[in-house]
Amino acid sequence: MTTAKLLEELKTHRTIGGAPREELAWIAEHGHFREYAQGEIVSRESEVVDGMFIVLSGCITFYMQRSGGIRRVFESRAGDVTGLLPYSRMTTPPGTTIVEEPARAVTIRREDLPEMIRHCYEITAVLVHQMIDRARTFTSNDLRDEKMISLGKLAAGFAHEVNNPASAALRDATTLAGTMGSVEAATRSLWRAHFTADQMGALDILWSACSDAPATPPVSGLALSDREDEIMSWLEDHGVDTSLAGDLARTPATTGDLDRFAGSVDRAQLGVGLQWVAAHASARALVTDIERAARRIHTLVTAAKGFTHMDRAPDVERIDLQPGLRDTVALLEGRARSKGVKIALDIPEDLPPIRGRVVEINQVWMNLIDNAIDAAPEQGHVAVNASHEGAEVIVNVVDDGPGVPPEIRESIFDPFFTTKPVGKGSGLGLDIARRVVIWHNGQITLESRPGHTEFRVRLPLGGPG
Repeated sequence: MTTAKLLEELKTHRTIGGAPREELAWIAEHGHFREYAQGEIVSRESEVVDGMFIVLSGCITFYMQRSGGIRRVFESRAGDVTGLLPYSRMTTPPGTTIVEEPARAVTIRREDLPEMIRHCYEITAVLVHQMIDRARTFTSNDLRDEKMISLGKLAAGFAHEVNNPASAALRDATTLAGTMGSVEAATRSLWRAHFTADQMGALDILWSACSDAPATPPVSGLALSDREDEIMSWLEDHGVDTSLAGDLARTPATTGDLDRFAGSVDRAQLGVGLQWVAAHASARALVTDIERAARRIHTLVTAAKGFTHMDRAPDVERIDLQPGLRDTVALLEGRARSKGVKIALDIPEDLPPIRGRVVEINQVWMNLIDNAIDAAPEQGHVAVNASHEGAEVIVNVVDDGPGVPPEIRESIFDPFFTTKPVGKGSGLGLDIARRVVIWHNGQITLESRPGHTEFRVRLPLGGPG
């Protein structure tokens, strides 16, 4: 294409067509016109970009490797400018650019960009604004992608954590339906046994010992087995059905309580009374277990809602950090438990609030604590603590893993840098955390040695602005 024809086409270009004629003429004279075939690779990930591409027709698409696979990030069509823009510090791109539809473009080579900046002031100004918009789009997309990754982890862990108490509640509710039949049968037998008022009083005392006694530590394992054997022997000595031993052993009642009741009734009434107590104790235990499971489900749902703040707009507001940290730990406890990792949370009650965007701040905690669980060894430890110094709140996330090697510490916050296998990490978690903290006028630092890796986040009470 001749320089004159190229100049006429550049005049209609959506992005730079409004620039002065002499600047467009410089582009036409110094640019390199080229036609691209469908499927041709314009630039490859981690290879130096040739320069800037002024797209005249067709479609050129930029793809990136994300944790979910290859994803289309943006496409450039007629009227767009892509590649290396003026004043950009990019050397190698984080993805690959491919021609989706046969395209025509003018290339300004990398080595010619400084000269273009000197001769084409208005075109440069337009492209700098475009670069800022593109960086903003990248940041927005990265944050959204990282949120989706975190929500995916959250959903998987949430489903697993909720399934356990939900299954227990369903199982206990099913069992309770059968147990209520035993309660009704025991109540009818008790009515037919013709207990006197004094004997009913003795039964009430025994039931109080089983149900109203001060709470005692739960009995399990060998201790429960020993207690069951003891009560079974007592029942056998008194000619009572020994199958009641399991239900009675799970109550606080002692063999002394059983002796006092036995002294108030005859042998036949003893079996009937203990059957009634055992049936009611079994039903009450099932109700308690169902209540405990429901409370666990409620806690998890509350934590999930508190973490995501689905009912709030992403505005700057007053943030109490304690609930966000607590909810994040609650949502990640299941994953930590699967590795045998213990999480210790130490947040003072009088920690002052900060100002910021709560969803984004919670994203920081999710990324840091999730990484700490990954880094901690089997049966390891993660500590999350906070403190208040002057006009700042400080949150530390510490793990006892092998540490970050010195040669990569400078790169740990870089976008797309990850030490995890392909498909296991986006390389955006720490970059997103750093961006969010900086946006809040805060600071995030790393201190690492074998057995102690600490990420420290300092956030000003006043927040952004």
